[in-house]
Amino acid sequence: MNKDAEIDMKEVELNEVDPEKQPMTGDGQTAGGEKNGSVKLKVPEDEVTFTGLSKEELLKVAGTPGWVRTRWVLLILFWLGWVGMLAGAIVIIVQAPRCKAIPEMSWWNEGPLYQITDLEAFSEGGMKGVEAKLDDMNQLKVKGLIIGPLHVVQENVPVTLDLKAIDPRQGIEEDLLAMVEKAHKKGISVVLDLTPNYRGHPSWFRDKKEEITEKVKEAAEHWIKLGFDGIKICDLDVASSSPDWSKLRLAIQGNRTEGEKKRALIGVVERLSAKNVSQLMNTSGVDLVLSDLLSNENGGAERIRAMDTLHSEQRSLGWGLGAAQKNHLSKLATTSGLIRLYQLLLFTMPGTPVFTY
Repeated sequence: MNKDAEIDMKEVELNEVDPEKQPMTGDGQTAGGEKNGSVKLKVPEDEVTFTGLSKEELLKVAGTPGWVRTRWVLLILFWLGWVGMLAGAIVIIVQAPRCKAIPEMSWWNEGPLYQITDLEAFSEGGMKGVEAKLDDMNQLKVKGLIIGPLHVVQENVPVTLDLKAIDPRQGIEEDLLAMVEKAHKKGISVVLDLTPNYRGHPSWFRDKKEEITEKVKEAAEHWIKLGFDGIKICDLDVASSSPDWSKLRLAIQGNRTEGEKKRALIGVVERLSAKNVSQLMNTSGVDLVLSDLLSNENGGAERIRAMDTLHSEQRSLGWGLGAAQKNHLSKLATTSGLIRLYQLLLFTMPGTPVFTY
């Protein structure tokens, strides 16, 4: 095949159209002269759109009786619902149970008490040494300082008892009163221990209870006039059985009036069960009781039951490891870790923590 023939064949192939690409026109024409496959679309000249009611039309419709009644019904239902909810809230408030009154707090319930039984062991300067450490106590948020006994007495010799005089080995009265004055400026109350026979046993001597109680009453009045905020005594169960116990209470606690700082009567009990301690609190009328429940030989479970028994009396209960026996905390807790643990324990117990040094 020559070149001219090849060119003619290519032109034929290019002129051929793929049947799938040919338009579906058919052989003839449809009625009306239109070609098969074409669509005739009629576009309206003016398109109508909804623009809503005018202001005048809306006012006219809103003024019809039906809509007026509907608005009044909805308004009345709204106010009836509002008044109903208000009435329901008032009824709930009126019928709700009243909150318990906040228990009255005294200064001995507001923070820990610091007990100093041995001035020489506590500081080298005696009373002046205690006064110098008041700033440190204030930083520790101590609310009360229990000091003493400091009075003159010979072991088991009641005739030597002088509760109004300071043993010269303990210091002088001027230094004691200066310490009390500075403590008050720091917001620290001071309690004096007037346990009669603190050097011997029993603490109220033998067969001298009524006579000793009278001396303690007179001494309590003396020291309270000089600025002390309370008196502490040991063997509360013995002292409270005296016929003159009510006179001693009156001398210390006095006729308490609202707004006046209370004077505290603190008693110590030993070897009593939690139930007996609770009964003694109610019968003796003391403000704070220190017991040896933490220092006795009972196990942990027994101590927990004791705390549970005395939980309701926590405003009149003081806890201290060795506080009843006047033992230093460092003697019972021999390591710094145990001391910190006992300190944490005392702050978490229901009552007033008492630390003895």
